[in-house]
Amino acid sequence: MPVAVITGASQGLGLALAHGLADAGWSVVADARDADRLAVAVGGLPGGPHLAVPGDVTDSWHRGALAASAADLGGADLLVNNASTLGFETGGASPLPRLADLDPSTYARTLEVNVVAPVALAGLLLPQLRERRGRIVSVTSDASVEAYETWGGYGSAKAALDHATRVLAAEEPQLRVYAVDPGDLRTAMHQAAFPGEDISDRPEPATVVPHLMALVSGQLPSGRYRAADLTPVTAVRA
Repeated sequence: MPVAVITGASQGLGLALAHGLADAGWSVVADARDADRLAVAVGGLPGGPHLAVPGDVTDSWHRGALAASAADLGGADLLVNNASTLGFETGGASPLPRLADLDPSTYARTLEVNVVAPVALAGLLLPQLRERRGRIVSVTSDASVEAYETWGGYGSAKAALDHATRVLAAEEPQLRVYAVDPGDLRTAMHQAAFPGEDISDRPEPATVVPHLMALVSGQLPSGRYRAADLTPVTAVRA
């Protein structure tokens, strides 16, 4: 049974992908900061065994716990760096501020969650991934390549994640290392970026899971992809 480590798996895209992988026979090691919500989310996954490992992905001890949990299940075949932030939890403003007005501590936290932590977690899991010729999928955004007003902090962090992903791919040619832009989705984080606006026209996260499965199970070379450009895969049995 292959093992996937998914950060930010208690809701949104992370939870939808956890369900897709569990349906396909994978074991999931799931991370999120809210322990109660994560326990409910993991408890609802089919199959198993699955492990809920609550904590903050910027915490080195917590990253170690994720790696140890994956090892307990036989070793990670897949890392999904999905946990992300716009900076609100550190007192950042909503709606998003202009880049020149972005509080430096909020910006530092955004970079730590969106870039430093994914790279650090990948480093911890590399021995397991190398042994199993595994994959890394880092969730990025169109804000990493397009200049949207007030999205400078988040967008520059995702741009850094894109580049870090390319470097990891060059340094680890035996692995498949992907950055993927899922597109605008109906998630809590997206709603937080547009307070008071109706985002019900955005698709549900589950709608892009078959597209992401093309990276999980296919033979695409390492690189950056848009989910909308990937051919959906509806059945990926482990």
